[in-house]
Amino acid sequence: DHESDDDSYEVLDLTQYARRHHWWNRVFGRNSGPIVEKYSVATQIVMGGVTGWCAGFLFQKVGKLAATAVGGGFLLLQIASHSGYVQVDWKRVEKDVNKAKKQLKKRANKAAPEINTLIEESTEFIKQNIVVSSGFVGGFLLGLAS
Repeated sequence: DHESDDDSYEVLDLTQYARRHHWWNRVFGRNSGPIVEKYSVATQIVMGGVTGWCAGFLFQKVGKLAATAVGGGFLLLQIASHSGYVQVDWKRVEKDVNKAKKQLKKRANKAAPEINTLIEESTEFIKQNIVVSSGFVGGFLLGLAS
């Protein structure tokens, strides 16, 4: 029951296959973007990490400043209201907030197609530049933590 010597086998060189078919091509399709072709993976991760860290660090600083300003303003308003310097018509504030909510809902429904387009474009960019994007996310989280 031995096979005859006439049978031929195809030998696959996996190293050549791996060089031609990068893992991101298999995962994210053939459009892997121009950045992938120009730089090494290490360079892409460093570029994404550095820009992500800068963005995260700035986001952290601006976020703290904004939170301090909003919280401080609210605290001063409460102190002024409690001391009698300012009289706040809370019913009117509630009415205006509800009106603003309704307007935001209307605008959000109108902007949905634009937002979907933006999300699709962002997803495509991330797919095309997956290594840089992952480096950016890691750097961004490190920037927030520092």
